[in-house]
Amino acid sequence: MHDPVGVFDSGIGGISVLREAARLLPHESFLYYGDNANAPYGVRSADEITALTLAALRFLVSLGVKALVIACNTATATCIDTIRNEFPLPVISTEPAITPAAKLPGSGKILMLATPATVRLDRYLSLLSRMPDPKRIVNVPCPGFVERIEQGAADADAFDDILDRCLSPWHNKKIDGIVLGCTHFVFMKNAIIRYANAHFVGPTAVFDGCKATALQLERVLHAHGILAPAEGEGRTVFLTSGDASRFDPLFHKLFTQKE
Repeated sequence: MHDPVGVFDSGIGGISVLREAARLLPHESFLYYGDNANAPYGVRSADEITALTLAALRFLVSLGVKALVIACNTATATCIDTIRNEFPLPVISTEPAITPAAKLPGSGKILMLATPATVRLDRYLSLLSRMPDPKRIVNVPCPGFVERIEQGAADADAFDDILDRCLSPWHNKKIDGIVLGCTHFVFMKNAIIRYANAHFVGPTAVFDGCKATALQLERVLHAHGILAPAEGEGRTVFLTSGDASRFDPLFHKLFTQKE
């Protein structure tokens, strides 16, 4: 196997980014590491998030990866500059897709769903301030989603209680867009669409940053001359700090899902 791309997330959420990257770059090999034993990151302090992230990335680098994808919005917003200063190899980060969402026509609000940590961090707040109409975007911290997704919840109605707790203030209001500001949330997209159709005045578009991250990975690998040769198929290996017997089947299930 040629040198793989390392993909990191606090848990299973980064599989949503990995899936897009593997589809776009089928000749690349990937080494995915989920820090499931310490998930969720979004309720931790910035110092804790930084320490856990750096430890995980050092582990990936020790295995010989040629580039790093930080497939975790919370880690990106907390310590991406520290990461880039420490590791002398290409680093691709993940950002909430509020830029395309902010371009939507209409007068309705844009709800940015994220972990509690992401929406209070300076990097995200700086990104928000550069939007054409920052007041149109409503930050919605969503504690509880990551934990339930890490437990393997998948049914469309499996999140209704948390969605009610977080989103009930916007019932019957015009919501033009929802941004999935955590890579975990991509795996509950159908639940969010179902909830939006039932409770918001729409249509409501849903955005995530997975495809944009995969495209940026392709650009960076090309720019550094380290794209895999265009023959054969790449290989994907999954690693976890948690219980591999529990998480490995879940990794493979999510990785092979069509959506």
